[in-house]
Amino acid sequence: MDMDLRDKKVLVAGTGISGIGAAGLLLRVGACPILFDSNEELKEEDIRKRAGDLGEVPIVLGSVPDSLADQLALAAVSPGVPSDAPFLQGLRERGIPIWGEIELGYAFGRGSVVAITGTNGKTTTTTLTGEIMKAFYSSVFVVGNIGKPYTQASLLTQEDSVVVAEISSFQLETVCSFAPKVSAILNITPDHLNRHHTMECYVSVKESIAARQTKDDVCVLNYEDPYTRSFGERCPARVFYFSSARELEEGIYLKGDEIWLSMEGRKEKLLHTGEIRLVGICNVENVMAAIGISLAMKVPMDVILDTVRSFRAVEHRIEFVDTKGGVDFYNDSKGTNPDAAIQGIRAMTKPTVLIGGGYDKGSAYDEWIEAFEGKVKALVLIGQTREKIAQCAREHGVGNIILADTFEEAFEICKEQAQPGDAVLLSPACASWGMFPNYEARGRLFKELVKKMGAKE
Repeated sequence: MDMDLRDKKVLVAGTGISGIGAAGLLLRVGACPILFDSNEELKEEDIRKRAGDLGEVPIVLGSVPDSLADQLALAAVSPGVPSDAPFLQGLRERGIPIWGEIELGYAFGRGSVVAITGTNGKTTTTTLTGEIMKAFYSSVFVVGNIGKPYTQASLLTQEDSVVVAEISSFQLETVCSFAPKVSAILNITPDHLNRHHTMECYVSVKESIAARQTKDDVCVLNYEDPYTRSFGERCPARVFYFSSARELEEGIYLKGDEIWLSMEGRKEKLLHTGEIRLVGICNVENVMAAIGISLAMKVPMDVILDTVRSFRAVEHRIEFVDTKGGVDFYNDSKGTNPDAAIQGIRAMTKPTVLIGGGYDKGSAYDEWIEAFEGKVKALVLIGQTREKIAQCAREHGVGNIILADTFEEAFEICKEQAQPGDAVLLSPACASWGMFPNYEARGRLFKELVKKMGAKE
C-alpha cells in the first residue's frame, strides 16, 4: 500500500527507538515528520541526541496544537502510546489516518512477511524462524518487537526479501492494511491488561494479526491454547496447528520425546527433543511453530531441521549458563512477568533454587507459585516485590523462603542452598527496574557471578 507522503506533514508520536525509526523512514520518502511526545518533562536536546541523523526535525512536547493538527496528513504512533490517548482522539475526529510503526514499515516495504505474536515465546520463535529463513533465502530481515524497527529495514527490502517480524499486542492496535503471508499466534494468556483493559480486547488485538490474510496465506496456531484453537475455526487464512499434548491429523505434534509431522495423510518423525539445545516444553512449542512457519514459506525440511539442531537459546530466556560443582545454572532474566516465569520453572527437571522478585507491575503471583509443584527447594527473593511474593508463597505452602537485600547476596544464598544434582534458576517474574536498568543487565550479572565460581564450589 504505497502512500505518497512527499512534502506532507506526519506526526510521529513517541520519541523512542520506534519513533526515531519511523521519522527516519519518513524523511527518506520525502515526508516532513514532526516528533511528538506528550511527556512535557522530556528535554529536546536529549531527544536530538537519541535521534542522531534526523537533522532539524521539529519536536513538539506536551500537546498537539490545533494549528498543527489541521495540517497533518498522517500520524505514525509508537507501540508505547495507548490507542485511547486523548490527542489521538482529536486526530481521529479530524479524519487523520493513524498508523503504527509496523503499518508504516509495511506500507513502504516489499517481499514476503512472516509475523509472529503471542504472550510468551515470540522472541525465541522469531529468532529461530529468522535463522531458518537465512539458511535458505538470500535477503532476510528480522524486525519488530525484537529490537529493530521495521521502518529501518523496509526501504532495503526487495521483491524476493523475507521479513520476519515479532509483533506485540501494542503494535497490532495500529495496523490497518498489514497482511502477512504467514502469521503465527503462539499462545494467549493474561498480560498488559492495564493497557487493553479486558481479556476479550487483548485476544481480539492478537487475532488481528491474521485479519487481512486470505486462504492463500497460512496462520500457525497452538492447538492446546483454548483461544487460538477457537480462533482457528474462524481464521481467514489456512490454519496449521501445532500441539504438545496430542497427535494431530494435520499439523505438527509432540509424541513422547519426538516431534512428528502429519500432512496430507502422511506421518513423518522429524526429530527427538534431545536434539534441541533449548530446555522446556514451551521451547518445544516454539520449535514446532517455527517449523510450521518455515514449511509454509517453502523451506526444505532438511534445511529447517539442520538449523533447529544448531540453534541456541535466546540470551536471558531459560538460557543454560554452566554447571558448577554439579549444579546447573539457568538465566531466565527475560521472565519479567509471572506467566513467562511459569515457563521457566516448568522447564526445570531437577530440585531448583529460584531467584525471584523485582519491580512491582501490580501482578498476582499465585499461578506462578502453584507452578512450582514441589520442585522449588528454596525461594530467594529480592527487590520491591519480595515481601508480597513471600506472603503469597507462604499462603501456598512454600517453606524455605529467604529474603536478600542485594542481587549478589541472593546469589551467595543460592550457592549455599544448592547441592550437586540441583539447579539454580534466575526467573524473577518481575521487571528489573529499581535494581537494574533492564532485564539484560540483570541476566549479565547472573552469568558473570556463575563464571567467577570455582569448579569445586
